[in-house]
Amino acid sequence: MKNIKLNNGVEIPSVGIGTFTMSPEDAEDAVYNALKNGYRLIDTANAYVNERAVGRAIKRSKVQREKIFVSSKLWPTEYTNPNAVDETLERLGLDYIDMLFLHQPAGDWKAGYKQLEKAYKQGKIKSIAISNFEGKYIDELLKICEIVPQCIQVECHPYFPQTELRKVTEPKDIKIMAWYPLGHGDKSLMKEPIFIQLAEKYGKSSAQIILKWHTQMGFIVIPGARSEEHIKQNIDLFDFELTKDEMQEIAKLNKNTRYYNGGEKELLQYAMWQPTYETK
Repeated sequence: MKNIKLNNGVEIPSVGIGTFTMSPEDAEDAVYNALKNGYRLIDTANAYVNERAVGRAIKRSKVQREKIFVSSKLWPTEYTNPNAVDETLERLGLDYIDMLFLHQPAGDWKAGYKQLEKAYKQGKIKSIAISNFEGKYIDELLKICEIVPQCIQVECHPYFPQTELRKVTEPKDIKIMAWYPLGHGDKSLMKEPIFIQLAEKYGKSSAQIILKWHTQMGFIVIPGARSEEHIKQNIDLFDFELTKDEMQEIAKLNKNTRYYNGGEKELLQYAMWQPTYETK
């Protein structure tokens, strides 16, 4: 596994498992199987309503806590809850979280960020991150924050490699964590001739080639997978390297096209939803 060093010196695995859209039962099994097969990065969120399941899987795995990198996200309705970080820790069953995000630039996100900075100083979280803060949002945050975030989670894939955002993040050494890393399962992306060609050359799948591209771009990837076979495949990326010429060919696929095109109004409405957390 290749680790990436964040701007505060903390190291994060470059590949992990995401639990978005997973039921608690699916999340527990997927995280357990991921840890059993060598994963050390697990991503969840308040809004996924499976944090307790992730915590159960970590305990079941018997992997030492300090060897696992756990990231979660505060939902906007929690930004003004002074107990939000402690409640997230309680659901996960952990003493600290390796990385905690603000999930959306909605609600009182400035209060939410101050809460992350406070928890960081207290040692409750080891790194601070933001999710979906692009354009004006990241510009404003960087003007008012005391601690520069270590990571930003956004849609990112060969059709949309976040070229404009990287002009802001790279000078600050803010790492990108990609959601929809495989293009939301888009078959047209998977069937791009360059990926079919490279898959044949390296004895891999198109998905593995795309995930390898992410890691060589310096991105962190958290593909979701429920089957143990796919979980194994998604981390089997470190026995080959794409050449400079191959990376340049993949770069030509950039269409500056997203799969998720929700506007600001939709974002704000969605952020008012209140998760009903697991109780046990």
